[in-house]
Amino acid sequence: VQLQASGGGLVQAGGSLRLSCAASGRTLSTVATGWFRQAPGKEREFVAAISASGGNTYYTYSMKGRLTISRNYAKNTVYLQMNSLKPEDTAVYYCAADLAARTSFRSSDSFGRPGNYDYWGQGTQVTVSS
Repeated sequence: VQLQASGGGLVQAGGSLRLSCAASGRTLSTVATGWFRQAPGKEREFVAAISASGGNTYYTYSMKGRLTISRNYAKNTVYLQMNSLKPEDTAVYYCAADLAARTSFRSSDSFGRPGNYDYWGQGTQVTVSS
């Protein structure tokens, strides 16, 4: 499976962006999919995830209330809507898919571990100016 992340860009503080993660080679409709981000000099951190069934969503506490993750089955794409962006949200954002089913709704923490995802997109830059 190949993941293509897009939708990043330069936005002023308070603005919004919608990131897209389009998959080819395999449907994402039954695969847990997550978004992570990595700022310069920092470790990759969890942002949001949607479970394989689509019935559960998970968000990082630091951005909760400003994010919505969703899935478009027809387009085989997962979206991340980000609102009220802040300069500290500046980072490269990556989408990732868990084809090996390492994540579990029984453990919300499992969605936040990068090692539980086996396919990654190339990343899309998000820059928020003050």
